[in-house]
Amino acid sequence: MKYINAEKMLPKELLRSIQEYTQGSYLYIPVREEDKKQWGECTQSKKLVQERNEAIVSANHSGVPVKTLAQLYHLTEHSIRRIIRGHR
Repeated sequence: MKYINAEKMLPKELLRSIQEYTQGSYLYIPVREEDKKQWGECTQSKKLVQERNEAIVSANHSGVPVKTLAQLYHLTEHSIRRIIRGHR
């Protein structure tokens, strides 16, 4: 996270109001709820995980054992079974 000097960003009146509560400390300002993004929304991570999971399910339906899939995808057998159960 990159810190920005409040003097360079905020209007003087607002800065003075904030200084009534805190001075010389770091202040985290969270993103508004309506502006929050879901996991994977900004990157292709979510899509890649979905594609991987579909490939796992498809391979299992074709007869590839859970143990082999776990080794192939570097996941635990428990994770492979959970993925397969979730796609039924």
